[in-house]
Amino acid sequence: MAVTMAEITKLRNITSAGLMDCKKALAEAEGDIDKAVEILRKKGQAVAAKREDREASEGCVLAKVCGEYAAVVALKCETDFVAKNAGFVDLTKKILDAAIENKVKSADELKAIVLDGQTIEALIVEQVGKTGEKMEIGAFEYVEAPGVVAYNHFGNKLATIVAFNKAGIEEQVYKKVAMQVASMNPLAVDECDVAEEVKEKEIAVAIEKTKAEQVQKAVDAALKKAGINPAHVDTEDHMESNKAKGWITEEDVVKAKEIIATVSAEKAANLPEAMIQNIAKGRLGKFLKEVCLLNQEDVTSDDKKSVRETLKAVDAELTVLSFKRVNLNAD
Repeated sequence: MAVTMAEITKLRNITSAGLMDCKKALAEAEGDIDKAVEILRKKGQAVAAKREDREASEGCVLAKVCGEYAAVVALKCETDFVAKNAGFVDLTKKILDAAIENKVKSADELKAIVLDGQTIEALIVEQVGKTGEKMEIGAFEYVEAPGVVAYNHFGNKLATIVAFNKAGIEEQVYKKVAMQVASMNPLAVDECDVAEEVKEKEIAVAIEKTKAEQVQKAVDAALKKAGINPAHVDTEDHMESNKAKGWITEEDVVKAKEIIATVSAEKAANLPEAMIQNIAKGRLGKFLKEVCLLNQEDVTSDDKKSVRETLKAVDAELTVLSFKRVNLNAD
């Protein structure tokens, strides 16, 4: 049947689908707007199925606070063009508002919330039909505490939420910590929150690195004593290129290889275990300072205070309980 431009426009205003899609849906529905809307929704489901194997690496990340509850939502899509679209950003805000209003505790709970007569999950599928791009809830996180804060980084790709043990603190104090989480990407609040397997892995890496350094120091000292520049013989490629340049001779290469093999074996067999352990523990301590939020140097402080020290200066009992960080970009 013939479809009028007025009908197409009406359907497009309702669904935001393309003109041709609206025309085809109305023709199939014989002019029934409600049926046409349902056809477009089903089309969205079909497109979603087709797009299931596509990667949704772009999107919009937003965070918000309501009382003692804060949440962050990432709605993902395939292209930055769609991610920056005002309608896509508004949909993310709408989903976040639903999370805040219902104080949801999981992504599945969030998807099941009904908005405008359909679940959020169905609403996203409908948007897939309109844009032709895969869309999904890429992340959902929340915190609850006496004091909470949210930080949305410029560009809607990164957001953080932080929970504090005390309310009534100046918001800017909270906000600085949320910005610290955004910029420094801590692994945990404090050392006790770092998993033992992570610590064990780091200490093992530190031990191997320390051993390799001690062996290399011994090799370099032996090469220098033999009149050979360690930098000229540190790899096979360097040996060949430096020999071609006339910087070392074939005899130097043979001698260097013998020294490297002999000294490496001797030093590796006689490394001082106590010293290795102490150096490795020092490296673990440095790692924990870098990855633990409260141990990190406060990026907003001019006197190199830690985040813990900054908070204690505001209130002796003030501390961070937890934080969440969602970032669509590579750190």
